[in-house]
Amino acid sequence: MFSHVTIGISDLDRSRAFYRPLTEALGLVEKFHTPDIGRFWAGYVHPDHPRPLFIITQPWDMGTPAPGNGPMVAFLAETRAKVDEVHALALALGGADEGPPGLRTHYHADYYGAYFRDPDGNKLCVVCHAPEPGNAET
Repeated sequence: MFSHVTIGISDLDRSRAFYRPLTEALGLVEKFHTPDIGRFWAGYVHPDHPRPLFIITQPWDMGTPAPGNGPMVAFLAETRAKVDEVHALALALGGADEGPPGLRTHYHADYYGAYFRDPDGNKLCVVCHAPEPGNAET
């Protein structure tokens, strides 16, 4: 459905230090990192698929990145334990908590998600849509 998702960052080294462990925990790899083209950016992808890409970049207008109130990137996790792990990792890497791991049944019965912001204030989510092991699918 998506080719890529891009968010603005202000410091490539700081952002890579935040995103590399998170994307690695989610099974993604860094496809490119180009700090030498007059601006900086890096892209992450599943190792078996060329797309979609998750891209962090200095804004193309060279302005200050400004996260909006409403935009959010949600990463898919295969298990609820992975949601817990990635949320804890994000906070350990300097992210800000925007909602601890847990069920959000107002979305659907098996929505298990957690929310945080990166060092530039971009809002992120990690979510598992699968039923808890041992429970019947809903």
